[in-house]
Amino acid sequence: MTSLLTPWRTWHRPLAVCAALMLGLLVICAVGLIVDSRTLLDESVWVKPMKFGFAFALYAGTLAWLLTKLTKGRRLGWWVGTVFALAAIAEVGVITLQAARGTFSHFNADQTDPVTLAVEPILTYGVMIIVIAQLIIAIVVLIQRTGGPALNRAIRAGLGLATAGMLIPLYWMLTEIHPRTVTDANGNSVPMYQGHGIGDPDGHGMPITKWSVTGGDFRVPHFFALHGIQALLLITAALAALSTKHAWLRDEQVRARLVGSAALGYSGLVAVVTWQAGRGQSLIHPDAMTLVAFAAVLLVTTVTTALVIIRAQRVPSVAAETAEPRQLAAH
Repeated sequence: MTSLLTPWRTWHRPLAVCAALMLGLLVICAVGLIVDSRTLLDESVWVKPMKFGFAFALYAGTLAWLLTKLTKGRRLGWWVGTVFALAAIAEVGVITLQAARGTFSHFNADQTDPVTLAVEPILTYGVMIIVIAQLIIAIVVLIQRTGGPALNRAIRAGLGLATAGMLIPLYWMLTEIHPRTVTDANGNSVPMYQGHGIGDPDGHGMPITKWSVTGGDFRVPHFFALHGIQALLLITAALAALSTKHAWLRDEQVRARLVGSAALGYSGLVAVVTWQAGRGQSLIHPDAMTLVAFAAVLLVTTVTTALVIIRAQRVPSVAAETAEPRQLAAH
């Protein structure tokens, strides 16, 4: 448990600063939502930078903590973490700038706007830099032990999910090309080469997330996969806390197996929502095939978790049964 509570002063400083800036952006965007009525495709211009600020605040903070766990390649980890932080700040900075201007950031093909032309390379190459940095960090973590078996499993599975979450948009950007012209918040016609929706390029977003309700949306698996590491770390921390009350949970291997079961289920969830989005289907409008897939993931996860729990609870009782005859014989 203590390994999950490393003092924040020892965290990777550039990534911690990045997370702090993103938290500050959330406040700015919240104010923007209240005082600025401008919209892009029927949502406030401040929704997109707010979502990116939240995502990067959470993930940069996680990486800032994770890099304190390195025993090998610490210098490499520090530099790659710094590159990740700088790329994330630049990426979200451009998104915020374009939002403040009332126009689109990603997929904007306007060749007449000098600002868009200037910042488009940052968006294009920034994503690539972030993905490459993520891959290097994942490799560095995989070659060492960063804690006990449960924490190791959570970190490794979580980084694998996060890496997949970053690669999903690249696949979507290369395969879903939908040139069209839309209107920005200033009333200007803006050519776009792509959209977020699958089947319906721009879609009509659900509350808060703005994920499409009229088609598929690869932002759904991107979100779930990217934040799988936080979910698994929370499960690891919860199991460690529960182990103080339940003797069968004090075995680190038992907790590691439970984390593995959770990682299996979470990976299945990501796979299903990715498949669902690719078929042009909204998250909140699943068909029978999707529901069956969700049920299969739930069943497998439940069964594997139950087997781990049953086995773990039986072990102490078996030990007690074998110890009791010995005690009687001694008397």
